[in-house]
Amino acid sequence: MDLKEKVKNLPITPGVYLMKDSAGQIIYVGKAKNLKNRVRSYFQHSKAHSKKTIKLVATLKDFDYILTDTEFEAFLLECQLIKDIKPFFNRKMKNPQNYSYIVMRMDELHPTLEVTNVCIENDGNLYFGPFISKFAVEKAVQGIKEFFKISCSNRSTVGSPCLNHSLGLCIGLCTGKVPREKYDSILTRIIALIKGDDLSPLAEMEEKMAAAAGQLDFELAAKYKGYLEAISFLHYKEGVVDFAEANQNIVTIEFLDDRTFKLFLIKGNTVLFSEKFSLEGTDVVITVRANILNFFKGVRDETPLNVHKEDLDEAQIIYSYLTGNHGRYALIPDALLTAQDHTLMDETILKLLTKP
Repeated sequence: MDLKEKVKNLPITPGVYLMKDSAGQIIYVGKAKNLKNRVRSYFQHSKAHSKKTIKLVATLKDFDYILTDTEFEAFLLECQLIKDIKPFFNRKMKNPQNYSYIVMRMDELHPTLEVTNVCIENDGNLYFGPFISKFAVEKAVQGIKEFFKISCSNRSTVGSPCLNHSLGLCIGLCTGKVPREKYDSILTRIIALIKGDDLSPLAEMEEKMAAAAGQLDFELAAKYKGYLEAISFLHYKEGVVDFAEANQNIVTIEFLDDRTFKLFLIKGNTVLFSEKFSLEGTDVVITVRANILNFFKGVRDETPLNVHKEDLDEAQIIYSYLTGNHGRYALIPDALLTAQDHTLMDETILKLLTKP
């Protein structure tokens, strides 16, 4: 069958598509809210197509697809298939080096802030992450170093001011005259900024950006803008990790139509259970409660998770889904799982099932 004819027969529902080459090998996995529209877009001439897309279209000879009930499930399935199959064109999640951490190395006279691909537990250093975009992390670290004036370009030779010192980007670590207490106070502020506990440096950066633009120094203004965006990226990723590591019992539903919904039970960064149910049943609240008790009581664990590189994709998908427009979710405390009276849990379930 001609591929364009095959596209015409695709459903307009969520799902995952698998592009194949002439040898039948899967070379790309993608997800879609509307399979027909998404796959059809590959066969339409468009100046917006990237070089990768043009090469992909020239290589593909066939495609398969897997239907899902929701776009959320399509995201999760795409993520898992990419990790399992490692298609040639899915470079983003194929290479583990794309994941990065910020490390504050504490085993030096003046601890340094660096970007690394490896997180070593209990090595005495302080790690933040993981993060998907190494470029954004490097940009953020550069901005933080320059803003706090710890971007020393000559730490190996103490006593001689470095080039960055003359440019106002280094407070003088290279001179050996910066008191350790002053440096430690800077590191404390940096840690608070990365964690999102103190955002005052961002306001100062915005002021500097506005001042640069007012003086028509658009290059400097653009630099500050890039730093602000990169640091905001860090905060989003920290939010993803913090949410997953809280290891909470998450109940979420998505309405498929006026009479049907899909229930998801999530623990940390793992979907434990998903199933479709009808709203017309008289005991729908009891059914949902039974599943909550069955799946969450069996995995009760208040120990925080440690989100590693291999967990980050799923954690981000879940976090984006729950905090986005689709997210109708509730957190179920462990105390409710063992309570004799289910009134509070039933009220929570009923609120989720009541359409806004």
